[in-house]
Amino acid sequence: MSLGTKNRQQQTAEQCKQHIRQKHMDKLVLVEEFIHELEGSGKDRDITKWGQFTDASHIQAEMLKRLDEHFDKWLNPE
Repeated sequence: MSLGTKNRQQQTAEQCKQHIRQKHMDKLVLVEEFIHELEGSGKDRDITKWGQFTDASHIQAEMLKRLDEHFDKWLNPE
């Protein structure tokens, strides 16, 4: 995997985490739990999991919309 790909994956992960933390400041404990469940921790941490919210166009607004929808479903499972 090229350095550019790794940098893009890291950037995507950071953008998503920053967005979800800022949008749901009143639920930070749940946000951190969501992040932990999504990417794991320690040696099992996988930031590539954030890539599920992106697509080929790499439009940030669309990525964050998909993230918000996923978080809402996680908070309120049917």
